[in-house]
Amino acid sequence: MTILPAIDLKDGKCVRLMQGRADMVTVYGSDPELQAREWRAQGAKELHVVDLDGAFDGEPRHLEEIRKIIAAFGGIVEVGGGLRTPESLSAVFGAGAARAIIGSSALEDPAFLSAAVELYGERIAVGIDARGGMVQTKGWVNTTAVRAIDLASAVARIGVKTVIYTDTATDGMLSGPNLTQMASICDAVPGCSVTASGGVSSPYDIENLLSLGRPNMRAAIVGKALYDGRTTFKALDAAANGRKGLCK
Repeated sequence: MTILPAIDLKDGKCVRLMQGRADMVTVYGSDPELQAREWRAQGAKELHVVDLDGAFDGEPRHLEEIRKIIAAFGGIVEVGGGLRTPESLSAVFGAGAARAIIGSSALEDPAFLSAAVELYGERIAVGIDARGGMVQTKGWVNTTAVRAIDLASAVARIGVKTVIYTDTATDGMLSGPNLTQMASICDAVPGCSVTASGGVSSPYDIENLLSLGRPNMRAAIVGKALYDGRTTFKALDAAANGRKGLCK
């Protein structure tokens, strides 16, 4: 399993939201570029970046910051937040993103998703955010009547090969991932790689994800637990690769 540290951008700063709520924000730094270098120095090979202002506004708001983050990190960077038009996809790929994450539009505009997959192939990932198993959109503001597993199946049929599943009830809560829902998502898209997001706070959580025994569980995104110092990238990476003696 690959561990992806997260950089969430709001007003040009590195932040974390609790359960996706814009009114419950913690600022962790004012230099995202420096933070990207730090994650790389700790051994991260991939990075997860979300333009939170873009997610709420419906179009990217941090393209220059994203460009700097990608250059500073020097590895694989996936980017999401407000990617709802061909122009926005072109912009983030132009900034150097390895993968672009389509969120709300995967549900609301399947024709756009299909065209994006046709043009960019496996560089398109879909982020499915859900609470209680039901899809949320517009930066987690709207809860729909669509089941996450149904949306996952639908995007897989379109040709998406990477699904990033965020359980918004656990995100930022440091309470552990929703293992039951993660297993269901993996089972719904056996031909896709699945990335778990939300609730990971320790190497034990990574071991629990691996214990689900789903071969398509490729990665886990970790944010608050790293920023708060509850664990380290080294410990999480050790757990992800079976190096139990280093999981401290």
